[in-house]
Amino acid sequence: MAKNTSLYFRIVEGRSLPAKDVSGNSDPYCIVKVDNEVVARTATVWKNLNPFWGEEYTLHLPLGFHTISFYVMDEDTIGHDDVIGKITLSKEAIGSQARGLDNWLNLTRVDPDEEIQGEIHLGLELLRDSQKAGLRCNFIEARDLAPRDISGTSDPFARILFNNHSAETSIIKKTRFPHWGETVELELETNELNVGGPVTVEVWDWDMVGKNDFLGKVEIPFSRLQKTPLLQSWFRLMPLGNSEEDSGGKLGALRLKVRLVEDRILPSVYYQPLMDLLVESVISPSEVEDSSPLTMLEEVTAGDSRQDVAMTLVKIYLGQGLVVPFLDYFNTREVNHTTDPNTLFRSNSLASKAMEQFMKAVGMLYLHEVLKPIINRIFLEKKYIELDPCKIDLNRTRRIPFKGAVTEAEVRESSLETLQGYLSSIVESIVGSVDQCPPVMRVAFKQLHKRVEEQFPEPENQDVKYLSISGFFFLRFLAPAILTPKLFQLRDQHADTRTSRTLLLLAKAVQSVGNLGLQLGHGKELWMEPLHPIILCSVTSVKDFLDKLIDIDQDSVSGVPHRAVFLPSVIVKEGYLQKHKSEGPLLLSRFAFKRRYFWLSSEALSYAKTPDPWQARSSVLIQCVCAVERVDDNAFQQQHVMQVVSQDNDRQMKTMYIQCKNVNELNQWLSAIRKASIYNERMLPSFHPGAYRGNKWTCCLQVDRNALGCSRTHSAVTLGDWSDPLDPDAESQTIYKQLLQGRDRLRKQYLEVDFETTEEERRLNSGMLPEGAQSKTEVLKRRQTAAARLLGVVSDLEKAHATFQQREIEEASLILSP
Repeated sequence: MAKNTSLYFRIVEGRSLPAKDVSGNSDPYCIVKVDNEVVARTATVWKNLNPFWGEEYTLHLPLGFHTISFYVMDEDTIGHDDVIGKITLSKEAIGSQARGLDNWLNLTRVDPDEEIQGEIHLGLELLRDSQKAGLRCNFIEARDLAPRDISGTSDPFARILFNNHSAETSIIKKTRFPHWGETVELELETNELNVGGPVTVEVWDWDMVGKNDFLGKVEIPFSRLQKTPLLQSWFRLMPLGNSEEDSGGKLGALRLKVRLVEDRILPSVYYQPLMDLLVESVISPSEVEDSSPLTMLEEVTAGDSRQDVAMTLVKIYLGQGLVVPFLDYFNTREVNHTTDPNTLFRSNSLASKAMEQFMKAVGMLYLHEVLKPIINRIFLEKKYIELDPCKIDLNRTRRIPFKGAVTEAEVRESSLETLQGYLSSIVESIVGSVDQCPPVMRVAFKQLHKRVEEQFPEPENQDVKYLSISGFFFLRFLAPAILTPKLFQLRDQHADTRTSRTLLLLAKAVQSVGNLGLQLGHGKELWMEPLHPIILCSVTSVKDFLDKLIDIDQDSVSGVPHRAVFLPSVIVKEGYLQKHKSEGPLLLSRFAFKRRYFWLSSEALSYAKTPDPWQARSSVLIQCVCAVERVDDNAFQQQHVMQVVSQDNDRQMKTMYIQCKNVNELNQWLSAIRKASIYNERMLPSFHPGAYRGNKWTCCLQVDRNALGCSRTHSAVTLGDWSDPLDPDAESQTIYKQLLQGRDRLRKQYLEVDFETTEEERRLNSGMLPEGAQSKTEVLKRRQTAAARLLGVVSDLEKAHATFQQREIEEASLILSP
């Protein structure tokens, strides 16, 4: 049974941050560390003490974690960035909240003695006889120690303390991965064996000038040694003590959303009955008013978890090749239960959420093709645009010297012209993208169009069938991406204040286009009226686009892959990176990295000098990849370097070093290659985070080039992404947990029901109702049967989990027993 830990976090916003610049502002961004490893960096929000980020991440950690820390930094163009403060949350603190954390938390000061990381490998033995006693400590090695020197390394030594006795190892210079291989002994008096104080092992960074820096400690109760006289293990280094104090808001606060999901994933065969029920719901749907496993799932899904459940269901049905029938099932129920077309899909129902998540899952590449060129142009031009007279700032406009000051009328005229140009480009790109739109999305929209047309056939509702599609396509997909391109990976950074205003105005205009101009003139923002003519002119072309979009044969999506969103040959990630020139003469670090264009598919990681198709490409086969890891900054005196370790057919190890432009790009490439190679059989358990230079490894200083790695690999740690391969077992587990939480409610609602013979039942039995009519009791009995089947599957899964958990406990006890 596999274990899986998923950590979801959203950095929403900050407030009341202290000013770090002479201008009285700060340029804040956040760095996120999980167990002291950087996993994310938000964009910088310039000149703002109350920044909004809205960035969210999902991290998959099969081995678990201890803490997650959020550091708020102030970016400086010259010199080092300033640390404003941090928030650290333990795994236990997050896990204690069933629905996760969602709160404002005050920042605390960063204390170097609390910035501890790494582990130490020790052997401890208690020696005693009738005459004397002693404590023997074998200092074997340590790994991933905190860098305390300017070189990005440390000069570590270790010390053991018990009562008033102490002994130290030698100092190993310039490494975060020391190999001591030293044994020391403390001579003890026999009466000291009853004192009971802890045995403490400390690790320090030696400094020639000034005091030594603390690197961490381990405390082992002496009573544990008395029970187990010989201990040998890796121990996690701990800080001196928790000195973090709430600063009372003096350093500002962050609003965070953090949720921890820990699951044990059963073998596929145990989830098959649940999968069969879910498939049955859409292949052989019952009457619209009848309940099915899907509708019961919706009943027990709270609003705050609806988006997660919707995304999980989309992935499940994508994996089964049934995503279109699934969406059609929910959309049909929603349409049939709607009497006023103006309220169609206005709620955050599971149907609405499923359509949103479906578009993200299959349409992100399409979204990038349609919008990215125009978004890049807007960011590049950075034009001042404003239509609202109350917000026009003449000081922000560019003045032409011989014309004098610019008037408000000139600003509005210039803004209108620029906005019209941007909006025309966006609409032209959209309406010309029919063939680029994924076929499965087009078929889903076709089914939606059909259901709405059947429900609202009246002439006065002829636009409803268009609005049902454009409401999702324009209002819930395109407009949000235009408003916040960073959150849709269209840009690496958030927009500055000027560009952000332009994007907001364009998003409003695109929403109006999606509404087919029906609400123009009814809002409060009358200053948008100058854009109304171009919006109204776009309506005809948008309707024509929607007609063409759904003009597709449903059989054209029969080839949709059942196990992944993308075919193996499709490039899932590409872009320019810096590749280390490992062959040829030894070069200085800054000249050793050459710009190359990389492509990643599930088959190979390829690169060439340019993306031109005629360029000869070199490749590393994904099936040969053994490790994908970060590289220490001091290895090449360069930041954001990763390594791809592979093994050829002759079992020769090769390492490719690649430099990314920032930590987010580094994490994205690490994650993407790890996902592609996650099922490889040759994955290494350890690696060298340094490089072999000067006849030794820069990390652990070992001279043997083939020496075993000094740090454990992280090859199963990945970032959640819209392009993730499907994992039916993990997704089924998510649905099972949701049903398990709502089991009592379903049992009470469907099984604990007393059937009474109603007047309708008596009339049916006497033949007074039309032939084929169904009594309320018959409907209730069908629902009861469906609920009983579903709850039976949930009960079986619960028993399977209990059986596997008991087996794990028994196996662990056998390992620990002598």
